[in-house]
Amino acid sequence: MSTENLPQSPGQPSRKPRVAVVFGGRSSEHGISAVTAGAVLRAIDRTKYDVLPIGITREGRWMLTADEPERMAITDRRVPAVEDLAESTEGAVVLPVDPASREVVYSEPGAVPKALGEVDVVFPVLHGPYGEDGTLQGMLELSGVPYVGSGVLASAVGQDKEYMKRVFTSFGLKVGPYVVIRPREWERDESAARKKIIDLAGEHGWPLFVKPARAGSSIGITKVEDLSGLDEAIAEAQRHDPKILVEAAVRGREIECGVLEFEDGPRASVPAEIPPPDAHAYYDFDAKYIDSTPGIVPAPLTDEETAEVRRLAVEAFEAASCEGLVRADFFLTQDGEFVINEINTMPGFTPISMYPKMWEASGIAYPELIDRLVQAALRRSTGLR
Repeated sequence: MSTENLPQSPGQPSRKPRVAVVFGGRSSEHGISAVTAGAVLRAIDRTKYDVLPIGITREGRWMLTADEPERMAITDRRVPAVEDLAESTEGAVVLPVDPASREVVYSEPGAVPKALGEVDVVFPVLHGPYGEDGTLQGMLELSGVPYVGSGVLASAVGQDKEYMKRVFTSFGLKVGPYVVIRPREWERDESAARKKIIDLAGEHGWPLFVKPARAGSSIGITKVEDLSGLDEAIAEAQRHDPKILVEAAVRGREIECGVLEFEDGPRASVPAEIPPPDAHAYYDFDAKYIDSTPGIVPAPLTDEETAEVRRLAVEAFEAASCEGLVRADFFLTQDGEFVINEINTMPGFTPISMYPKMWEASGIAYPELIDRLVQAALRRSTGLR
């Protein structure tokens, strides 16, 4: 699909592609999604694209928001919310569900619905469930609207840490030791489920990391040093997801690598290293976003290590059938082996996020990165591909 000459009705001049930046959402990463949206809105080329910011509240309502990226920032250690950015708390945005039309409509009680124009591509900067996990992608597929990032399957695999690891293992990528506790398993025999976790510690030692299986940004994750902290960690993870993942610690350096889809296929950025944060037990939510623990870009690796992690990042991208972009996270063990921890199919795009920093160090500045992602989405069709 060309972005230079979009199909027009006879007699109409060509127009700029319209990009709907969709953010917020129902997950615990609502606020960080809003921060990401602010960064994207600041960087996107307004001479090339028309932009329509749409926020999704924590309750799931779609709202027209002010195009004011300066309000979408962390202030006094607090993240923004869609409710504070909405032009009206009464109005609602409706995306098309008919593939024959891409007209977005805005309605308020007692008023005639207002057409906001057609959307050519959606940039869904949502993190976590109900946005990054294939749910929104499925809706856009039904609507026939192109979108930035991975499709339904890859998004779902990238969000569910259990199935992500299963896919990687089947493609020969090395993952660390883990067990999964499903909700029915916990409800049926809590003591047997707990024993699985204790057996993991018995085989691989403490600490363990107890995580929601389908969340991100280190929310709901606890580093458990011994048995006394296990029950509290399980309860915290289950507060975010009834299915939990427990991982043995992999001792090594934390290395990240970005993957971006080019016209000729995916390529990897220079890698970055995440040093152990001084004020945090591990690289948790506050270390990432509130206290802004800096990463080292490029990572101080040998040429051979750099080439290997870049190769593995692209391999992970391909294994999960990803599209558009991915941030792949690894551990480099003392034996010189890369163990993949996870991928993020919609990594953070905040000004301090590692994904854009790695690509900037690779020669692609933030505005060009946004443009490449939009162009890649416009080149793809919806449906099976």
